Amino acid sequence: MDESNFETLSEAVDALTKAGYVEDFEARNDKIIGNISQRKFSSDELIIMESYRFEGDTNPEDEAIVFAIEAKDKTKGTLVMSYSANHSQNVELIKSIPYQKEQIKLPPTRGI
Repeated sequence: MDESNFETLSEAVDALTKAGYVEDFEARNDKIIGNISQRKFSSDELIIMESYRFEGDTNPEDEAIVFAIEAKDKTKGTLVMSYSANHSQNVELIKSIPYQKEQIKLPPTRGI
């Protein structure tokens, strides 16, 4: 994991966006969809570069994870998944995306 410690999900997404992860990915059915570009990717076209997990203080349904993802065509974006039972993400599809061995380094969160 990266050395940055984010207190909130939005802080992590903001830092990743500033680091070039501008696409908003979503795992629907059998494809990862870029909500901005409307491009469709299979899991073997993507690599998870980094992930951050956030846990709710009192409610387990407040837990979420944000993934920094890069496509083979260099498209970079984030995918946010809630641990609540009421999410629409295809969890098995997300699990099939490989992780990069070396983790990315984000700029410090102070002053962002």
